[in-house]
Amino acid sequence: MIRVLLCDDQELVRAGFRLILDLEDDMEVVGEAGDGRECLAAVARTSPDVVLMDIRMPVMDGIETTRRLVAASSATRVLVLTTFGLDSYVYEAVRAGASGFLLKDVPRDQLVAGIRVIARGETLLAPRLTRRLLERFVAAPPPATGVPEQLTRLSARELEVLGLLAEGLSNAEIAARLVLGEATVKTHVARILTKLGLRDRVQAVVLAYESGFVSPGVPHAE
Repeated sequence: MIRVLLCDDQELVRAGFRLILDLEDDMEVVGEAGDGRECLAAVARTSPDVVLMDIRMPVMDGIETTRRLVAASSATRVLVLTTFGLDSYVYEAVRAGASGFLLKDVPRDQLVAGIRVIARGETLLAPRLTRRLLERFVAAPPPATGVPEQLTRLSARELEVLGLLAEGLSNAEIAARLVLGEATVKTHVARILTKLGLRDRVQAVVLAYESGFVSPGVPHAE
C-alpha cells in the first residue's frame, strides 16, 4: 500500500486529489496539510511514502519543506505539483530534493502513475526535460579544469556516465553510447549516487551542472 500525504493550501484541491486516490486499491491518503509546517508535523506522525507537495503556500513553502525533509534524511519522497510548469520554483524544488514534478491539471491516470513511480524510488522527470530545466535556471560556474572537487570520488567510468546523464540521456542511451549493458549503467548510476550521498539521478545532474563539470548548452566531452 502506498501511503500518500497531501500538502496544499487549498482545501478543495486536497479534496479533489483525495477523491482520485481513494479509488486506487494500492493507495491510502494518510493525512493532509495546508502549509509546510503542518506537512513536516504530518510526515513525522504518519510516515508517508510520497508527499504531493504544492510549491506556493503560506507559513512555509514547498521548497523549504522539501529541503527540510531531505535534511532530516526522511524516507518520504516528494512529488511537486505546480501550475507554473518550467519555472524557477520547480527548479528550486528539484534542487531541494524533490523526486519529480507534475502540473496540477495533469490527467488522473498520469497523477496516479506518477505517484507509483515516485513510490518505487524512481524519478518523475524525463531526462531531456531535466536538462532543459537545468539549462534554463542553473547558475553554474565556468567549466572546471579537470574534475571538480565534489566529484573526485568517482571513477573515470562513473564520470563518463555522469556526463551523459547531464546531457539528458536515459540509461538505455548511455548503454548504447558507451557500449555497455543497461544493467551495468544502472549499477554505475547507483554507485554515483552512493558516493556523492545523493537521493536520485536528478540530484546528480544538478550537481554536475552546479559544480561546473557540465555547462548549460555545452555537450559534455567524452
